[in-house]
Amino acid sequence: MRIAFASDYGLQDEFVGVCKAVILGLAPGVEIVDLSHEIPAHDVRAGSLVLVRSIQYLPDDTVVLAVVDPGVGTDRRLVAVEVAGGHLLGPDNGLLAPAVAMIGGPQRVVSIENPEHRLDAPGPTFAGRDVLAPAAAHLASGGALDDLGPEVDPFGLVPGIVSLPEIGDDGAIQGEVWWVDRFGNCQLNVDPDALAMLGAAPGDRIEVRAGTTVRAARWVRTYGDAKPSELVALVDSYGLLSLAYDRESAAATLHLHAGSPVTLMVEGAAQSLGIVS
Repeated sequence: MRIAFASDYGLQDEFVGVCKAVILGLAPGVEIVDLSHEIPAHDVRAGSLVLVRSIQYLPDDTVVLAVVDPGVGTDRRLVAVEVAGGHLLGPDNGLLAPAVAMIGGPQRVVSIENPEHRLDAPGPTFAGRDVLAPAAAHLASGGALDDLGPEVDPFGLVPGIVSLPEIGDDGAIQGEVWWVDRFGNCQLNVDPDALAMLGAAPGDRIEVRAGTTVRAARWVRTYGDAKPSELVALVDSYGLLSLAYDRESAAATLHLHAGSPVTLMVEGAAQSLGIVS
């Protein structure tokens, strides 16, 4: 068994190392895979997208431990979700729900309440160490889900807030930046099939509006197809449309960040939709 660990703890403090130490103390020899610990602080939406991008690549029998928990210490629930091929553990605040849905939905959910599977703690503000790490170690060691607490409605998970694109009456796609990677590439919440439906094809130019900035992006196959200082659109490794420059930051150039609105316009899109002006 293995544990895949994602958090907004960062690596400056000891938080990640202490959680791993707790896990290894309770489940010696378990493999721990670090998905990311640089999720923006308190950003549940960003954390849910990290899980969505990662979940399909994790081996069966993986326990996913996810901590982005701005409500730590409050009455929000901590849950363990059984899914096809493994478990996801974390706060029930929308963090887990999108990834759970992506792999077929929850089979069973328990509220992590059993004091036998948590650490004594001087305060309630480090649930990753005191509650979730021991629970993950228990499951990774082959322990039963029911040992962690009472079963709850599997369809009562707090839903994640993941934006979807909209196509306006003029054929414009109203999208959003989902993710900016360390290279400055901007992943949009836009499926390339939406561009194809509007009549665009690889090699075509697409108008990109980001705030007051308007640029033309050429639809290419890969980053290296971009000419110097040329904005391009391409299908990224997760199958979504991304905006990029070759060896430059599209985010910095276009002043974009996660959550920024982006409008895409394909020439002749209105006609493709049968809209008559």
